Amino acid sequence: MKNNLPVEELARDERFHRVKIEDVVFDPRNASRPRQTRNGFQPDNPDAPDGARQLMHAIFVGEIQALEVAGRTCWDFPTGKGADEAPFELKLDMARQAWDEARHVEISIKLSEHMGSEIGEFAEQTMLYEAGCNSDPVLRLTGVNRALEGLAIDVFNTMRDFGDASQDPVLYFCEDWMLADEVTHVKMGSDWLRRITAKDPERQKGALEFQRTVDKLFSFGGFRGEDDESPVHLARKFRALAGFSPEEIKDLVDISAEAYAEAQARAAAAGEPAPEPAPA
Repeated sequence: MKNNLPVEELARDERFHRVKIEDVVFDPRNASRPRQTRNGFQPDNPDAPDGARQLMHAIFVGEIQALEVAGRTCWDFPTGKGADEAPFELKLDMARQAWDEARHVEISIKLSEHMGSEIGEFAEQTMLYEAGCNSDPVLRLTGVNRALEGLAIDVFNTMRDFGDASQDPVLYFCEDWMLADEVTHVKMGSDWLRRITAKDPERQKGALEFQRTVDKLFSFGGFRGEDDESPVHLARKFRALAGFSPEEIKDLVDISAEAYAEAQARAAAAGEPAPEPAPA
């Protein structure tokens, strides 16, 4: 088996169509769409079902990639405590996470069917897996377990609330179940980051900067935020349970605002109508 399998060699069948996240986020034609889809997960919004189905498909492909990354972390690194090694206990945690992600894939398939969708109806972007290809195990922890699994906390919490508001007990129960797992996954990343870098503050600083970069990209031009109109909200309570400090949560709010401001600038440079102002 190869170490650090490149994204191009991921196994997919003919149902999957792949797009680059950069083409979506940095296309100025998409700059105003996050705000246009605000309130997208309210029962009185006629576009809510389509938006929820698309987000559910994104969750599904994300769970596949999270499974692949967790499994690869068990394989790609020699067992040990060196800079390019992974402690055996960390590998055990990643094996447990792979088991969780496999269950999430199955749940997501059934939820997609429940919501009237099917595999391949929407495109797959592979940023999650690409963030998990880093040769430094600490950067994998921050890029995947803290940044992207942290995003999963926000998304699952939003979808759970949508299931409650739309009186869909199946959606509510499934999202609530997976949300509990995601808090555990992020907490594992938070704990291992601090354990591995306890005597190396520069390495920890670099890892957190990498996490910030991934978080900014996955703010999708300000689509994720904390104001009432944001389609995906920051789940403060669950972020805190997963090991995020109040300062780190505030930084996520600032990152979202920065991402949205940059989306405005791209729209203006391209001559597109500028989105409404970002929240303070």
